[in-house]
Amino acid sequence: MAKPAAIAKIKLQYFRSKICTPTKHKLVIKGLGFTRLNQIVEREDTPSVRGMVAKVPHLVRVVE
Repeated sequence: MAKPAAIAKIKLQYFRSKICTPTKHKLVIKGLGFTRLNQIVEREDTPSVRGMVAKVPHLVRVVE
């Protein structure tokens, strides 16, 4: 059996608070899976995740 191709991952850090941001930005942060400030999560590197990060570049940074 052939092994499936490795899925590319991206590490994201939530570094600035979502207080006083529009509701849509808060929902994007929640959708990415962040619950705490300075938290780092690892997500699949897909166009949908990249698009979510592009909507809130002032709140989230790509690590590595």
